[in-house]
Amino acid sequence: MSADTGFYSIIDYTVDGHDTQREFVEVFAKIQERWVRFHPGYRSARFHVSTDGTRVYNIVHWDSEADYRHFVETSDTEGRVAAIQEALEGLSGKAEPRMTGTPTYTVVREVGPGPRS
Repeated sequence: MSADTGFYSIIDYTVDGHDTQREFVEVFAKIQERWVRFHPGYRSARFHVSTDGTRVYNIVHWDSEADYRHFVETSDTEGRVAAIQEALEGLSGKAEPRMTGTPTYTVVREVGPGPRS
């Protein structure tokens, strides 16, 4: 396995069904496109939805923690937060954040495919 030196922000929401999941992904993808993706060090945003319709994870991948911190320090946080709030209020269903504190992570270990032990 190759070592992944990236840095991640993992945004976790509970939602009230598959329709809300679809809406959430659509509006949050637009937020990534409008407010985040052009910042140096940004790699991608991946959206994962639970099969039972109750959760959405938005995993934002950065080259490094320094790139993420630079984004936080130099981006229009107030505008982005307002856009997030507007997006949440515009959903036909309910979505609530599950994160506490700063939802940032580094990869410390990965187990890849191989023979049975």
